[in-house]
Amino acid sequence: MNAENQVIPEDPTPKLYCYNHPQRETMLRCNRCNRPICSECAVLTPTGYRCRECIRGQQKTFDTARAFDYPLAVVVAGVISFLGSYLAGFLWFFILMAAPIVGVIIAEAVRWVVHRRRSRLLSQVTTVAVVVGSLPLLVVALLPLFMGNPLSSLITLLLRGAYTALVTTSFYYRLTGIQLGR
Repeated sequence: MNAENQVIPEDPTPKLYCYNHPQRETMLRCNRCNRPICSECAVLTPTGYRCRECIRGQQKTFDTARAFDYPLAVVVAGVISFLGSYLAGFLWFFILMAAPIVGVIIAEAVRWVVHRRRSRLLSQVTTVAVVVGSLPLLVVALLPLFMGNPLSSLITLLLRGAYTALVTTSFYYRLTGIQLGR
């Protein structure tokens, strides 16, 4: 057979182009909506590649917090944080052990008040409330530093600062469900 007479069969698979970038040829498809996606638009999930719209839609189903949950959670987190900071002042030698426990108590109280509804913004806003709740006594610990006895007030300031850091991190990890060591 001549090279001129040779028939070239057409490719049986049609070419796919990214729905977001029509100039890019691709072989990937979203495993949820089946749209063609390029490697830039693809998000790797444990079950395969998905488009960003499907990922956003999936994340919205996990954000269940309502508008009134935010102020309620902020008040509860701030008040318990202040009370925990105040009580921890009486337990100077236990302050570093008490802070994570107080953080867990605050997280569970917030969960109970908002009926276990959740959102990323809710956890961020309440974390700020925990810090703000423990700040007044941290600021009060600063005053003696400028009025006379700097060594004892410096120790008090360091312990209060450590308490604030520990209560905040334990609260945030407990509320968001992040597990360490797995």
